[in-house]
Order: sequence, then structure tokens, then C-alpha cells
Amino acid sequence: MVEARLTTLWRQFDDLEVDLCRRCNRVRRSAPLGLLFVTASRLGNGVFWYGLMVVLPLIYGDRGLGLSLRMLACGAVGLAVYKLLKNRLVRERPYVWHPEIGCGAPPLDRFSFPSGHTLHAVCFCTVALAGLPELAWLLLPFTALVAASRVVLGLHYPTDVLAGAAIGYVIARSGLTLFA
Repeated sequence: MVEARLTTLWRQFDDLEVDLCRRCNRVRRSAPLGLLFVTASRLGNGVFWYGLMVVLPLIYGDRGLGLSLRMLACGAVGLAVYKLLKNRLVRERPYVWHPEIGCGAPPLDRFSFPSGHTLHAVCFCTVALAGLPELAWLLLPFTALVAASRVVLGLHYPTDVLAGAAIGYVIARSGLTLFA
């Protein structure tokens, strides 16, 4: 009963967002742009962020180690929140409901809300920049590309990405306060 109500609610949101999803999804048809967004999405699976966590202590010593540990702790909280929400809110991905939206990359799981890639990108970026603002030139564009890639690749609706960003930011700010 609850799942049926959630499905109806999601379909109403989907109807409001599907035109934007279609327009964004067309971008992936351009070979260079499609490759850019697929690459950002794959790196956003964790490779970039975990690589950064390894490199920070090597470059910045104890300061980098502290940031890496905060990123790891916040990431673990983010993963728990993400899994809890995904499995309870059961929003289908755009390409599932709308056949004209192509799936540009294999999804890591079934449901769409919230965007885990965006949640973790914003979370990790926020924690890293709190200690190393000089990395903004690299981390902010990459985070934006990861977030945009999720809609462009047909894997998420814009509200999935916005919710993921908000949740990731709250987790990061909370973690920075707790682990100060």
C-alpha cells in the first residue's frame, strides 16, 4: 500500500521533470560530450574520491590524513543514508519509465532517489575544501560534472540529484562539526 502511494507520488514528480530529462539526455548523443559524462560518472563511482583520500596524506601529511579520515567517515554515513533511502523510497530511474530516454551507463542499483554519486561527490568535495580550499579549481568542476552526468546519462531526475547534493552537504557539514 505504501509502495503504491510512493509510486503514484513519484510519477507525478516524473511528469514535471521528464522534459528536462529528455533534453539533458540528448547531450549524450554527442560523442565528445557523451564520453565526458560517462567518464565523470565512472570516476564518480569512487575511483576519483578514494584516490584523492590516498593522495592527500602523501602531499599534505597529517593535515591531509585528517581530511581523508573525515571524508571516509562522512562517506560511510552517506552510504548508510543512501541505502536506507533508496530501498524505502523506490523511485524508478527515468530510462525505465520513459523509453525515449536512453541509459548511458549501467546503474549501480535499481532505484533513482537520491543520487548516490551526487551525495558522495558533494560530501567529499565539501569536506576536502573545508581543509584545502586551494583544491576548489579541481573539485568543484568535477563535482558538478558528476552531478550533471547522472541526468545526462538518463539515470536520475534533477530532483534526485538536488536531494543527493543536499543530503551530502548536510552529512559533510555535520561530520566537519563532529570531527573538528
